[in-house]
Amino acid sequence: QLQASGGGLVQAGGSLRLSCAVSGMGFSINDMGWYRQAPGSQRELVARITMITGGSTDYADSVKGRFTISRDNAKNTVYLQMMSLKPEDTAVYYCNARSFRPGVIYDYWGQGTQVTVSS
Repeated sequence: QLQASGGGLVQAGGSLRLSCAVSGMGFSINDMGWYRQAPGSQRELVARITMITGGSTDYADSVKGRFTISRDNAKNTVYLQMMSLKPEDTAVYYCNARSFRPGVIYDYWGQGTQVTVSS
């Protein structure tokens, strides 16, 4: 189960931190990420982090330098720190976890959390 939290309403230029707590998964997670979906748009990857020690990160071009994804393995939680928010960041943000098996990638999703950035 993935439990996302931390969304809300913020003015442009402000900050928010999203959290995604993982529980009840009896298998290894290879990476986790945050996606977002704005009205009328497709869901897009915002940021991803691998779960290995020293794991790598990946960001959408639109958020590079403003958003930071991180994890706390002891708490089984992934965070998305969002800075310098823009109105175009407004969307429902979804937490995602992936588990890689031979020939198959399993995707798991949390419930969305709304982020609204006012101009």
